[in-house]
Amino acid sequence: MTAAAGPSGLSGQPGPSGQPGPLDPVALLADLFTGEGARDYLGEAVSVAAHMLQAAGLAEAAGAPRHLVAAALLHDVGHFQSDRGGHDLMAGRDNRHGETGAAWLGQWFPDEVTEPVRLHVEAKRYLCATAAGYIDTLSAASAYTLTVQGGPMSPAEIAAFETLPHAEAAVAVRRWDDGAKDPDASAQVFEHFRPLLAGLVRP
Repeated sequence: MTAAAGPSGLSGQPGPSGQPGPLDPVALLADLFTGEGARDYLGEAVSVAAHMLQAAGLAEAAGAPRHLVAAALLHDVGHFQSDRGGHDLMAGRDNRHGETGAAWLGQWFPDEVTEPVRLHVEAKRYLCATAAGYIDTLSAASAYTLTVQGGPMSPAEIAAFETLPHAEAAVAVRRWDDGAKDPDASAQVFEHFRPLLAGLVRP
């Protein structure tokens, strides 16, 4: 499996009959974390995989419920699930990776995982408009992508965002996202989170 493949490009491993076996989404994610996710940095001092692992570690340390730990762990997978990837975003073309990632993850995971993923970019725009000094804490790469993603929210956008059922969760994921860019931080490996993810996959 290549990490950049979208939903239509995924298949299970062959079973005993030679036909594709059941798709294991956690195995697909593990491949992404050790493959493309480990190679791409997208303007930060850590790879995308290391960044997501750090975010999940921060969520776990905060005592977040497991669905939010999963959302923190998976929030940037959309960079690898579209023809317009993370490098397009850094080149000034919005890749809408929150929406792309949520749609891809939605094949297997419930809304309580996917909606904070979908909204984590909007949460950045929300915090830039509502939290004093927040915009000054953004990394250089995140400040740049803010300009590509629409900038701080307008009053109407703020009001609309605050009505969303998963807005608060998205803001929490965003805060962990912002704190997960430390090249000197130690982080859990993907295998630490495998049971948590497996327990959240829909039957």
